[in-house]
This record gives sequence, structure tokens and C-alpha cells, in this order.
Amino acid sequence: MTFFKNISYKKNIAYLFSCAIFFAVTSCEEDLAKNAAKQSKNFPSQIIDNAHIIQRDSGFVTMRAVAPVIEKYELIDSPYTIARKGIDIQFFDKKKPKVPGTIRAKYAKFYDYKQFYEARGDVRIKTNENQRFAMQSVFWDQRKKRIYTKDTVYVTMEDGSTLVGAHGMTAKDDFSEYVFFQNSGDFSTNQLKMSEK
Repeated sequence: MTFFKNISYKKNIAYLFSCAIFFAVTSCEEDLAKNAAKQSKNFPSQIIDNAHIIQRDSGFVTMRAVAPVIEKYELIDSPYTIARKGIDIQFFDKKKPKVPGTIRAKYAKFYDYKQFYEARGDVRIKTNENQRFAMQSVFWDQRKKRIYTKDTVYVTMEDGSTLVGAHGMTAKDDFSEYVFFQNSGDFSTNQLKMSEK
């Protein structure tokens, strides 16, 4: 009778030990899978050095972009493209195809699905009407065709007059209209005479 008790006891220990090993291995595999999934998303799927990008619409060049490095992160749920070392963009309007507007920034990011851009670091925008905007960050919602920022915006018009939006601005993406928040500035005497009439 003692012999059977010893065998049954040893079987229980062996069974418990094998269960413990199974759960330890399974949890390790799950941890490794989770870590691998996190790590696999944390690198660019494409890196373009000395990037020169041209975007066309029905044969018409709408944009040219130049950047030292562009990285595309496509293996994640919300893919994006990033220019960490700055970007210089020319954008063209069919009304004035020979006079491009420009955007320069030290950093830019584009969210593919949202069609949302952000530019940061000494952002400079020049329209094809020769209006110049300076700010530290700007955001462009391409779907809504709106540009906005909460940073202080400095604007210089073609005639040399200046405007400051102390708490940012919102604008149509073609700069045909814009609104500044808490603005101030100086205007040329020609503009003041025209506004008095």
C-alpha cells in the first residue's frame, strides 16, 4: 500500500512541476510576443536620404519638397512620415503656376490617414502673393483645408506693413482669408488712406 502512495505522490509532483513549466513558458512566450510587437513598430520602414519629392495632380506640379532625411513609419496603426532634420517645400497654385509659395521648418510630420501635417521650429511661410509668416509651429488639416497655430505669428505684407497675432491664427490653406487672435501691427500710410475712403 505504501508503494502505491509513493507512486501517486510522485505523479502529483511531476504533474504540478510540468504545469508550472507550461505556464512559465507560455507567459514567457506571450511576453516575448508583446515585446517583439512593440519593437517591430518602433523603426522606419523606409528612409530616404537627400529626398527630392514631387507631387502632381493631373500632370500639374502641386508641390516640391526637399529634405536631408525623410523616414516613413508604415508598420503601425497610424502611419506617419517624419522629417527630423528639416524640410523645404514649394507649393504651386494653378492661378499663379510660376510663382510658388514656400514653407520651411526644422521639423515636419505628416499623418497619412488623417491627412494632417505639423511643422515645428522656426517655421517660415511665404505665399505666392509675397506675404511672409513666421512662427514656431503650424498645423495643416488637409481634409478641412485649414491651417492654424496658437503660437505668436509675425506677418509681413508685400508693401512692408507688419501684423502680429499674439495668440495665433487660423487660415484657409491657400491663405485667401485668415483670422489673427489678439493682433497688433503697423500699416503703411497708403493702406491707411485707402481704409479711410
